[in-house]
Amino acid sequence: MNTTAFNALHRAAGAKMVSFAGFEMPIQYPGGILHEHNVVRNGVGVFDVSHMGEFEIRGSGALALIQRITINDASKLVPGKAQYSAMCYEHGGIVDDLLVYNRGDHYMLVVNGACKDKDLAWVLKHAESVEDVTVTDVSDLVHLLAIQGPKSLDLVQRLTDAPLQDVAYYSFVDGMFANQPAIISRTGYTGELGFEVYFRGDVATAEAVVARLFEQGQEFGLEWIGLAARDTLRLEKGYCLYGNDIDDTTNPIEAGLGWITKLAKGNFIASDVISAVKEQGPTRKLVGFVMKSEKLIPRAGYAIVVDGQTIGKVTSGNTSPGLGTGIGMGYVSVEFAQPGSAIEIAARGTTFPAEVVKVPFL
Repeated sequence: MNTTAFNALHRAAGAKMVSFAGFEMPIQYPGGILHEHNVVRNGVGVFDVSHMGEFEIRGSGALALIQRITINDASKLVPGKAQYSAMCYEHGGIVDDLLVYNRGDHYMLVVNGACKDKDLAWVLKHAESVEDVTVTDVSDLVHLLAIQGPKSLDLVQRLTDAPLQDVAYYSFVDGMFANQPAIISRTGYTGELGFEVYFRGDVATAEAVVARLFEQGQEFGLEWIGLAARDTLRLEKGYCLYGNDIDDTTNPIEAGLGWITKLAKGNFIASDVISAVKEQGPTRKLVGFVMKSEKLIPRAGYAIVVDGQTIGKVTSGNTSPGLGTGIGMGYVSVEFAQPGSAIEIAARGTTFPAEVVKVPFL
């Protein structure tokens, strides 16, 4: 397994380490998942997300390549702006969801760690037909910390001279962070105010940055947060997780990603297939649901049932710390996708009542 530059710090903090996306990563710390979840919702926590992949796209053909392989309209991006997007296979299934950063003289794609190798192969394949474009995988050079929570602005501002109050959602600035050159962006995967810090350097440099972060974060109650709480936080906000809620068998329209699918920008990979699905209407949709029984925590893979008939399956599920009940997402036949629809989740040889609701849950 690969390790991030913060591995020794996670171990020193008592983290439970697991294999994730080819890396040894912290799933939780001694305080537990519920505690970590509430730290982010009420204060500020820091995630090591250095397993994510970063590709730099350079050359006069960079925008043409990105427009070809992604479903959003990257031509709308000005320097200093980021965009949520996705790449699709020719049949409309999703290769991965990702972020596109306009860095001024080049673009940066940030992809899911578990998808990095296949994503890179996909980008390189299509770069072959575009003139004057260079794709560079810089994932192993980049450290990435996500500092999330309502107190994140006050904390991060102490470590940089960049005016963070002026950084709008899905925007970023270049500046010094804890004495290191960094990209400081505001996207987030928790639904809270938060910032991502991309920087480079050896392990000693990375540990020095964290030391300064925790030194300044002491009065804010800063804590490390693991992957388990990251999952409960994103689920409460209805954010998709690749490999669960979206994958190569799902298209953007049925996954509720029509808002980032810009068919008007012109042809891109799978635009014809996606256009047809939009015109005809999908046969299933990704929905959120809340359990009406305390006897079951929904889990990925459970069948979704109505009147004894399977109409879909759960793709993500857990207990919501904020609501105190089970919540989940899953694909259901379109006739049962309206909020208020009564459904059942099948498990342990029986079914448990649930209700389709609008996301986010909180």
